[in-house]
Amino acid sequence: MLRILSVGAQHPGDLGPDPDPARLAEAAWIDLIDPSDAERATVEQATGLQLRSRADLLEIENSSRLYATGDTLYLSMPLAVGRPRGESSTSPLGFVLTPERLVTVRFTRLAAFDAYMEQPSRGAGASSCHVFVELIEHLTDAMADTLELIRDELDTVSHLIFQPDPATKDGPSRDATVLREALQTVGRCGDLASRVRDTLLGIGRIVQYVGPAAAQWITPDLRQRLKTLRADVGSLNDYDGHLGSKVQLLLDAILGLITIAQSNIIKVMTVVGVIGVPPTLIASIYGMNFEVMPELRLAYAYPLVMIAIVASALLPLLWFKRRGWL
Repeated sequence: MLRILSVGAQHPGDLGPDPDPARLAEAAWIDLIDPSDAERATVEQATGLQLRSRADLLEIENSSRLYATGDTLYLSMPLAVGRPRGESSTSPLGFVLTPERLVTVRFTRLAAFDAYMEQPSRGAGASSCHVFVELIEHLTDAMADTLELIRDELDTVSHLIFQPDPATKDGPSRDATVLREALQTVGRCGDLASRVRDTLLGIGRIVQYVGPAAAQWITPDLRQRLKTLRADVGSLNDYDGHLGSKVQLLLDAILGLITIAQSNIIKVMTVVGVIGVPPTLIASIYGMNFEVMPELRLAYAYPLVMIAIVASALLPLLWFKRRGWL
């Protein structure tokens, strides 16, 4: 899929399967969404720029993600996609930036790009660098929003784990289902936070690289905005690190509660086993088939044995309770 934003345009345009090369040549921003080989070839022919494939954009070496050919800057970064309560993934995002044109290559829908494309008043008549900087700002804002969602989810789990259980009023919930769901939520939040960290690292490297690389044709106000972006990315990285520490704390706490719950189950089973031994022993003795058992001829033998069985079960139970094991 191809979308363009032309200089002076009042509305963004979606190009069909046979895009007009003239419109591509005059576009200030060409946005390729999961492009086919034919679409990529058409853009390359119309602009004279070389577009990289998905495999190329997935390269992790810094020299593969950031390099220049003349006045053309080739930039790529991993992009975190997802929400704390859903699936998350990482998708590559590529930029080709020149003084006249910006080409973006992505393989998933991005709300930040769509929102910017639907606000042509902000991009109409702007240079390729202006569009690029505003897109990076939108991406940074999107990562900040994602971190806020992660924070809210972790706060919810933290309240669930560390606050008293409303049902018992004496401690955190230890219900197995609740703990399992909390563990899954924290795991998803940690995974998404890690992906956001990769995205912020990519944004930081791009912002740091573009300033000096485009020094000859980037305006002072855009250069200042890039400096502001560097500061914003640095603060978001710090906050992401804080969330990572909170994720580890909650994981340790949940695993600790699971261990305590398992210990309580084992303790109950042990107590039940110990309490059941004396009554079983007494019943086993008087269940033997010996002919000479004087107690069997006593009139009060049966109630006496029943009292002995009950007492042998209650005495260990009272002892356990007095020791605080129950």
